[in-house]
Amino acid sequence: MAEAAPPRYMAGMNAPTALPTPPRARKPDWIRVKAPTSEGYAETRKLMRSLNLATVCEEAACPNIGECWTKKHATVMILGDTCTRACAFCNVKTGMPRAVDPFEPQNTAIAAAQLGLEHIVITSVDRDDLPDGGASQFVKVIEALRRETPKTTIEILTPDFRNKSEEAVARIVDAGPDVYNHNLETVPRLYPTIRPGARYYASLRLLESVKRRNPAIFTKSGVMVGLGEQRLEVHQVMDDMRSADIDFLTMGQYLQPTPRHANVEEFVTPQAFQAYAAIARAKGFLLVAASPLTRSSYHAGDDFRKMQAARAERLAR
Repeated sequence: MAEAAPPRYMAGMNAPTALPTPPRARKPDWIRVKAPTSEGYAETRKLMRSLNLATVCEEAACPNIGECWTKKHATVMILGDTCTRACAFCNVKTGMPRAVDPFEPQNTAIAAAQLGLEHIVITSVDRDDLPDGGASQFVKVIEALRRETPKTTIEILTPDFRNKSEEAVARIVDAGPDVYNHNLETVPRLYPTIRPGARYYASLRLLESVKRRNPAIFTKSGVMVGLGEQRLEVHQVMDDMRSADIDFLTMGQYLQPTPRHANVEEFVTPQAFQAYAAIARAKGFLLVAASPLTRSSYHAGDDFRKMQAARAERLAR
């Protein structure tokens, strides 16, 4: 026999006492940042609004937004501001996205020109509702940037294009970005709870396919720590990345955006990040960025030039 449903609470009845929300872990001093208040920040925000562009800086609650926007460095998030997935770490809203904006590629190029960007990072939400996962919009953005700001180097950070990655990656690679980034985010064991809509080895194969199609394109991937991963698991992810010939590894501290997101299991110390970075360099990455506040597009322009120099030095040996 089915269990009886609990009674509805009516006026005059005592509602059950809500359980207290557990307090969020206090952030250590090394990852506290000041609220953005600069004139450059305000100007960057105004420009993004005027061009109807979303940014991952805002939507994902990046802790570096004040620093980056003060320097007029913004990471444009194409294909709208609504994701078709609900990863446990991500602050981007989930739901049914709106139609793709046909003006987005040109507006992105206008933003790059007005901000005077030497290097731009373009990312997107997941768009599992689109036949190509949104790959054609990446291509249009790259083409618009090449046309309007030909000296700007282009870094893209794509989703995994679930069940359509081969064709999507081929189209984007052939459009000629300078850097192709796709984040693994965490260790395989945590995928079911942290990144349930994705598959670890599918993401590795995606990055591997970029190199097969065009070895000249730099490949890049990032992981978050502090989600409960073990040190040796992180080392294995590094090995897997090198097996896929990934050039650049980024590592940063996971920060819980809201109480409904995955908890921070550990605040990893700057010294531990330095140790991870030393191991990663020993494994053969061209470049490693590892610190509590490191994010995929943080200092991306400077890092691109460092990658170019590291590749030239390696080829000269």
